[in-house]
Amino acid sequence: MIDKLEMFIALANERHFGRAAEAMRVTQPTLSSAIRQLEEQLGVQLVFRGSRFQGLTPEGQRTFDWAVRIVGDARTLREEMRARRHGLSGNLRIGVIPTALPMIAWLTVPFLAANPNVDLTLLSRTSVEILDGIERLELDAGVTYLDNEPLGRVVQVPLFRERYRLLVAGTSELAEREAITWAEVASLPLCLLTGDMQNRRIVNRHLVEAGATVRARVEANSSIALIAHVETGQWVAIVAEMLADMHGAGLKAIPIVAPEASHLVGLIAALREPHRPALNALLDQARKVAKV
Repeated sequence: MIDKLEMFIALANERHFGRAAEAMRVTQPTLSSAIRQLEEQLGVQLVFRGSRFQGLTPEGQRTFDWAVRIVGDARTLREEMRARRHGLSGNLRIGVIPTALPMIAWLTVPFLAANPNVDLTLLSRTSVEILDGIERLELDAGVTYLDNEPLGRVVQVPLFRERYRLLVAGTSELAEREAITWAEVASLPLCLLTGDMQNRRIVNRHLVEAGATVRARVEANSSIALIAHVETGQWVAIVAEMLADMHGAGLKAIPIVAPEASHLVGLIAALREPHRPALNALLDQARKVAKV
């Protein structure tokens, strides 16, 4: 039953029989057979079928909710028993909002040093994708904003406060400024992160609160792309303080004030007890390195 539920979760996540089979490292006929056997065991149709996957039935959606709980508990049980015999091991998948990527090594380096048999996979994700990935068991944890948009039922460990800087070319007239207001920033040729990023929604709100109209000449879902445009001297960017601290020598980071806003960023995981042993260790490490 557990194996069938794992295949069902993969199908619900991938929404494609071939990709789900590949994710589970089985053949497509094997996966299709497992789903049909699960339907027979439960006595309901779980999947709308046509020439391709067409979605979950209402019964399928409810089964998915149960499957996530059952499979999550089964994985935790297997890992806990393995840890009792051999110590912590395995892989943790962590989604990280792009603006937190510059600081993630604060957490991961000491964690990996303390747990040499645990591997980490770090994935750049939006805050919405992180919550969805944790809910669907695609991610074990996430580093995201804690105080801006609803998180639902998750365990939270605050890590640091994100503050904002205007990044300009060193040749810009603005480079001599010690600070600049949100209202002033709005009149400049801005390049900003795309609207699916919570950082962009935060920036938009602060600009609107300053009485400004938000207009970005350039949008990108990569901070590297923003920096590349700033380096030309034609654009400026609003970036997180930690990214600004990593900029090249040819750029200047100016504090944005009135107000000098900040938002709390931290590690989150599903509100499920017990957690996987490796995930518990990661949460403990986050509490040790927190800068708030």
